Amino acid sequence: MAAAWGRTRRGGGGGGGGGEVAESIYAVVALVLVLVACVELGDAAAAVDVYRLIQYDLAGAPLGSRLAALNHHAGAFPFAAGADLSRTAVIVPIRDLDLSFLRDYIANKRPLGGLLLLLPQKISDKLGGEQKNDDSGLVKKILVELEQLLIHAEIPYPVYFAFEDEKIEALLMDVRKGDSAGQPSTATTGGYKFIVSLPEPKKLSSPTISNIQGWLPGLKEEGDANQLPTIAIVANYDTFGAAPALSVGSDSNGSGVVALLEIARLFSRLYSNPKTRGKYNLLFGLTSGGPYNYNGTYKWLRSFDQRVRESIEYAICLNSIGSWNNESWNNELWIHVSKPPENPYIKQIYETFSDVAKDIGVSIGVKHKKINVSNPRVAWEHEQFSRFRVTAATLSELPVAPEFLESTGGLYDTRKSTDEKAIYRSVKLVAESIAKHIYGHEGRNIDIFADNSSLAVNPYYITSWLDLLSQTPRVAPFLSKNDPFIAALKKELSDHTVEVHVQHESLDGIFTFYDTTKATLNVYQVASVTFDLLFLLVLGSYLIILFSFLVITTRGLDDLINIFRRPPSRKAKAA
Repeated sequence: MAAAWGRTRRGGGGGGGGGEVAESIYAVVALVLVLVACVELGDAAAAVDVYRLIQYDLAGAPLGSRLAALNHHAGAFPFAAGADLSRTAVIVPIRDLDLSFLRDYIANKRPLGGLLLLLPQKISDKLGGEQKNDDSGLVKKILVELEQLLIHAEIPYPVYFAFEDEKIEALLMDVRKGDSAGQPSTATTGGYKFIVSLPEPKKLSSPTISNIQGWLPGLKEEGDANQLPTIAIVANYDTFGAAPALSVGSDSNGSGVVALLEIARLFSRLYSNPKTRGKYNLLFGLTSGGPYNYNGTYKWLRSFDQRVRESIEYAICLNSIGSWNNESWNNELWIHVSKPPENPYIKQIYETFSDVAKDIGVSIGVKHKKINVSNPRVAWEHEQFSRFRVTAATLSELPVAPEFLESTGGLYDTRKSTDEKAIYRSVKLVAESIAKHIYGHEGRNIDIFADNSSLAVNPYYITSWLDLLSQTPRVAPFLSKNDPFIAALKKELSDHTVEVHVQHESLDGIFTFYDTTKATLNVYQVASVTFDLLFLLVLGSYLIILFSFLVITTRGLDDLINIFRRPPSRKAKAA
């Protein structure tokens, strides 16, 4: 009996070991299946950098995109009439966008899950200054209209911009293929799903605008107690656009900033020698808040001592002077003024600029626009000077004043849309005109900043700064006091001028901005509900079979049957 019992225990042990082995094998198989599924899901996911449509309030009115989070299936334009897009994230390249479709959805407040607008990978190639084909001109026209539509409307769904690439194009083709086959991406059919996981955007508290100024003091004669007259050269450096993270404003107003820095560099060389230093102070101002009625310029002028303002003989504001040399413009610059052209100071400025313009082959005209003091709208930067009774003019390639928040460095204003040759000629025009006025050389055939001289305009300096500005988004509320770009401007101005000062002010309260300008879009290729149900059925069947096998091998068939047998009732037990 003892021997038999020992054999029985060993046999039982061997059977238990076989069950454990079988259980381990099935566990490994299950783990492999799970890993394969995870690998497949990982391959189906992609991450795309996206740029959010601006969100802001103007005098309490909500404008721009009011949502940031996105979690919807993808759909491609065009759609069938009456299609329900409330749970669809529409993906559409800019060149294929039907603006009437978007206007209809915005105007009638029709529900839309989200909108992803695809920009050309090299948008500058499509929007180059030389509009050589209809496609590039069409894309620019669409972008201009689209931007104005988006920034002046309240949009209750997330809107993002992204750049086209091979991955996005392949995704778009798959989405379009499914739509054309009558199988759009839904929870039932599967497809692609767009997910942007972001918290609700928060208001920016007390956004800062920073003004930077520097001086080049003129030569004062001994015993002369009178204050020297001052000429101010000014340019605003900030931008505004539908996508703050993409608003680099190469022309508006990167071109004005580059021109101001080069003019400061030229006159610093001229003023470094007492023999060639003029009897005029030169004031250089890089201002902020340009798109917001030149709010920074107003606060900068307000901070001046009354004697400083009275010493300013005139101010030249530089705005959008980098594209007029292209075929898209008429090779012409304009001097915009608030005082009539017959005014002696305005007439002197125009005549001096006209003489220099003829010498360098530039066409220049004058535009007079009265200002309405009761109207808070400020179309040109020189109008803020006029409100302080300071003679000023704006030099620009734009023949008329832009509308509010228009031509402020939007999506189409890129490096390739700006011509460094235009900036070069603009610098030459302004520097020569101011120098001739300072040294009394009006009407004389004297070239102070002659080419190939030590005082020549430096095209490499212009190009390098233009490249930097074309890579730097400059929407003022998103630039902190200690932003590296502001520090770079201050340092550069310090290299050419003295008494450099940075003034920090708060943007006026009619504007309220919200954070979150960039995000990561996660794209998932998800299976249909049918696939999920089938997978669940297969998995459930596998688990039932595995469970049954383990029970039979370890306990026997009777125990398996007893598991599914209905337990006896209380009456049966009592009997």
